[in-house]
Amino acid sequence: MKTKSKLILGGLAAGALLAGTAGSLAALLAAQRALQALGRLRRGRGYDAFGLRWLGEGEDLRGQTVLITGGSRGLGLALAEEFALHGCKVALCARNEEELARARQQVEGLSAEVCAVACDVSKPDQVDHLMKAVRRQFGRIDILVNNAGIISVGPLHSLSLDDFREAMDVIFWGMVHPTLAVIPAMIEHGQGRIINITSIGGKISMPHLLPYGCAKFATVGFSEGLHAEVKHFGVRVLTVVPGLMRTGSHVNARFKGDHRHEYGWFAVAATNPLLSMSAARAARRIVDAARHNRAELVLGWQAQVLAHAHHISPEISAEAMSLVTRLLPKAPREATEAKRGLESGPALSRSPLTKLGRRAARRYNQTQETG
Repeated sequence: MKTKSKLILGGLAAGALLAGTAGSLAALLAAQRALQALGRLRRGRGYDAFGLRWLGEGEDLRGQTVLITGGSRGLGLALAEEFALHGCKVALCARNEEELARARQQVEGLSAEVCAVACDVSKPDQVDHLMKAVRRQFGRIDILVNNAGIISVGPLHSLSLDDFREAMDVIFWGMVHPTLAVIPAMIEHGQGRIINITSIGGKISMPHLLPYGCAKFATVGFSEGLHAEVKHFGVRVLTVVPGLMRTGSHVNARFKGDHRHEYGWFAVAATNPLLSMSAARAARRIVDAARHNRAELVLGWQAQVLAHAHHISPEISAEAMSLVTRLLPKAPREATEAKRGLESGPALSRSPLTKLGRRAARRYNQTQETG
């Protein structure tokens, strides 16, 4: 089989598993959702029967302050725009000051008040500075969105201990530090919202994404336990479990091993419209779920089917993942250098399969490329 064909098959196979290839499970889930929707219709709340919108008004967020970590690009920026459309004051933080400046300008274009602070959320002292800066400008923080993260892609033998440490520092501790910083004030006021962006990779670990999966599993556990701990204080916690989304993040993900082909399969899986949800739609769903005080939101029917399949038979899903691994790129054991997606070569990067992903990268500040 030619390398390009294997690359496409690897990307589509990974996405197909995420899509849940078991038709019977999809039918079962559809029937379950229809029954749930009917119940919500009778109670006058929740999504309609087609899962397109929430019934009932939900809480009005106008005037509330939302702090979004990792808010300079991708889903974080899409969420900033959606909260701005709901009349919120928006605080953004990220490590890159140039990206933050562009994101701030983009959100201010929606007539929102915006505060942008450079911050590495894996470092408690920087988080403390962030909180002081946001409170100085806006006062109380009503909503915290823990979205900061990094993605490292590559086979296990190409990874180092530092890859696992960094994933935990940014994804897990980058969620814990801001949360612990806002919780006391939220409890004191008897209200507040925390939205934790986890991943379907935190429900079932994906091949060639091991550090990311480990960190995301930790965030799911933290978020679910946090919900149980603080709900009776009036603080709502929403655990968001996205499947594949077209945020353009593939261009800034880091790749190890066979960079060119790792980037190729990942780009195909993450940007194919049959397998991935647009960032704008994901942001709308997340904000609506928060307004209606949901405890968990799994984004994408593919992710829902995969989560159900893993819950029903972890052994079968584990074996399926091992089969996908065989289609993913191989690399020499000495290939341990990391490269960003944009530096990893053109394998399928200009394919029609990734066109929407390139558009998302431009739209959500993943690259300065225009047009």
